[in-house]
Amino acid sequence: MDVVFSLLDSTIRVATPLLLAALAGLFSERSGVIDIGLEGKMLAAAFAAAAVAAITGSAPLGLLVALGVGFLLSMMHGVASVTYNGNQTVSGMAINIAASGLTAILANAWFQQGGRTPFLEGDARFTPITLPLAETVKDVPLIGEFYYEIVSGHNVLVYVTAILLPVVVWVVYRTRFGLRLRAVGENPHAVDTAGISVAKLRYQALAINGLLCGLAGSYLSTAQNNSFLQDMTAGKGFLALAALVFGKWRPYPTLVACLLFAFTDAAQVRLQGVNIFGIGPIPVQFIQALPYILTVLLLAGFVGRAVAPKAIGIPYVKSR
Repeated sequence: MDVVFSLLDSTIRVATPLLLAALAGLFSERSGVIDIGLEGKMLAAAFAAAAVAAITGSAPLGLLVALGVGFLLSMMHGVASVTYNGNQTVSGMAINIAASGLTAILANAWFQQGGRTPFLEGDARFTPITLPLAETVKDVPLIGEFYYEIVSGHNVLVYVTAILLPVVVWVVYRTRFGLRLRAVGENPHAVDTAGISVAKLRYQALAINGLLCGLAGSYLSTAQNNSFLQDMTAGKGFLALAALVFGKWRPYPTLVACLLFAFTDAAQVRLQGVNIFGIGPIPVQFIQALPYILTVLLLAGFVGRAVAPKAIGIPYVKSR
C-alpha cells in the first residue's frame, strides 16, 4: 500500500504542470488560436521564477515575475497571430526556440553554473504544506493514510491548481465570457456580426493562457524542483497539448489525460532495474520514453474522434 500511495503522490506532483499548461492551451485554442508555444512559455517562466527567487530569496516574487514573462510571451504570440494574422504554428515554434536559447544563455551569463540557477532553499522555493489534522489521522487505515500521504504534503501551487480546475470549468461553461470564447473559436464571423471584437476576445484568452503558463513554469523550478535546469520542461508543453487533444478540448477529460501521462512518468522511476524474463533489465531509455510512447498510442486511437474548434488556426479577417 505504501508503494501505491507513493506512486499516486508522485502522479499528482507530475500532473500539476501538465494540467496548468493544458488549461492554458484550452483558453487559446478554444478562442481559435493554436499555441504550440506552451513549451517555450513554461521554460521561460521557469527560468524567470528560479532566477528571481535565487537573487531575492523570495519564491512569491519569482512567481510574480514568471507570471509576467508568460503574459508577455502570450502577448507577443497575439501580436503575430491575431493582429498581423501570421502563421500561428510558426509563431509558437519561434517562442519555443527563442526560450530554449535565451534561458541557457542568460543562466550561463548570470550564474556561471552550466546553464542552471543556484539551488533554492528556504523562502526561495515553495515547500510542502501539512494540512490540518493530517498528523492526527495518519494512523487511521486507508482514509487517514490517504489524507496524510495523498491529500496533504503538497506545496501551495498544487492546491492552487486543484482550485483553478473547477474555476476554469465555471468560466468556460457558465459565464458570458466563456460563451463568447467558445463561439469565437467556432464561428468568429458570427461573433463579429454580434458586435463583439474577435481580436479582443482572443487577446483575453491569450492573457489567461500566459498567466497559466507562468504558473506552470514557476512550479517546475521553485516547487517541484529547487533550481532551473537547461530545457527542464523536457516536452511537457507538447504532452499538455496531447492531453488537450485527448480530452477533446474539455477540462475534466483533459485532467484524466494529464493524470494518465503523469502516472506513466512517475512509474518510470520505479521500473528502472526491473528484470523481464528472457530479456533482462528494461533499458533506461525505453522507460524514459514511456510517456511519449503512451502519447502516440493514445492519439493514434482517439485523435480521429476529437473534433477541434472549427476556426482554430485560421486568422480572422474582418468582413467588409
